[in-house]
Formats: sequence, C-alpha cells, structure tokens
Amino acid sequence: MGTFYVYIIFSPSRGIYYKGFSEDPIRRLQEHNADKSHYTSGKGPWEIVYLKTYFTKREALIAEKKLKRAGSAYLYRLIQEYKTTNG
Repeated sequence: MGTFYVYIIFSPSRGIYYKGFSEDPIRRLQEHNADKSHYTSGKGPWEIVYLKTYFTKREALIAEKKLKRAGSAYLYRLIQEYKTTNG
C-alpha cells in the first residue's frame, strides 16, 4: 500500500493549469518540465500549485476526475487554500 497524490501544476509563461495524479509528484513534475508528457510538452516551465495526499489509489483517481471536471472558481479556491496552508 502506497501514497497517492493529486496535483495541479501551473505554467506562468502560458498561464495554463494541468491537473494530474501520481505516486511520485516530484518525479512527475520533472517529467512535465522535461517535455515527457504529451499535453504539457513545450508549455512549461511548470510549478506545483496544489498537492493533496490520498492513501488509496481509488480515492486519488476519483479526486483527479473531480478536479478535471471542476470549474475555474473551485480550482482557484483550492489553489489559494493550498498557498495559505503551505506558504
């Protein structure tokens, strides 16, 4: 049993967000920044602006799906809360 993460990354140069799931978010961020992800390739650099831990893969995948369907106001609120909590 491992730890799973749902994340939002942001590209300041493009002003876009990407939502994803990973068991290793630091490695995944490095992959995004190395253009190893189809959607994010050539759109970086990327930075993590939201990260949440889950203890089951199922919970994390459900949360990722919710993020991908969420409106911008909800995402903005999550990111602001994350920044407030994590500096």
